[in-house]
Amino acid sequence: MAELTLVLGNKNYSSWSLRPWLLMRHLELELAERTLTLDSPEFAREVADCSPSGRVPVLHHGALTIWDSLAICEYACELTGRGLPTDATARAIARAVSAEMHAGFATLRERWPMNARAEKRRVPPTPSLTREIARIETIWADCRQRFGAGGPWLFGEYSMADAMYAPVVLRFRTYGEHFTPSTHSYMQTALADPHLTTWIAAARAEPWIIAAAELGTAQATLPG
Repeated sequence: MAELTLVLGNKNYSSWSLRPWLLMRHLELELAERTLTLDSPEFAREVADCSPSGRVPVLHHGALTIWDSLAICEYACELTGRGLPTDATARAIARAVSAEMHAGFATLRERWPMNARAEKRRVPPTPSLTREIARIETIWADCRQRFGAGGPWLFGEYSMADAMYAPVVLRFRTYGEHFTPSTHSYMQTALADPHLTTWIAAARAEPWIIAAAELGTAQATLPG
């Protein structure tokens, strides 16, 4: 099989890059990586050479180029025959919640940008943000209750849906405070994932800072 090469943005900030990378690691696909530095003078020139959309991530597999994170995830599932539930109903819901993440939650993206190495930041809530957080918590709880009996993930075994919501887990860890017990339980599962911890460690080692994504004030630690 031709080599798979995934072109990524900075691991600390690029939520869209995390999604296919994480799924492909779980699916045990051999993968070469190339990182482009977001918000840099070189980015526009470099990404134009490898991505028809001018964005990352983009997957190269031989002569094939796939330039959308959800499409890359679907392709990885096709290559391996894994990554989506085998039950038709569960598979349809997994695709639906993945597509909802792909297309929605604009306030969450704006107010809580992914910052993989940051913790205990505080950004004032808005009604729209609160509604989006509640919707995500509902999705997670519903998937776990209806389809999660076979394991700790949204659909039991690890799936594309877990990869699509992994950046949300990191956002919740960075900015969040009050979540339901079900949400906390799922977050603990995701944050213990060795592939995600590898990504976070790489993010912490990156030298680049994007000031516009460094939002929120650090929460003070009270003396014990």
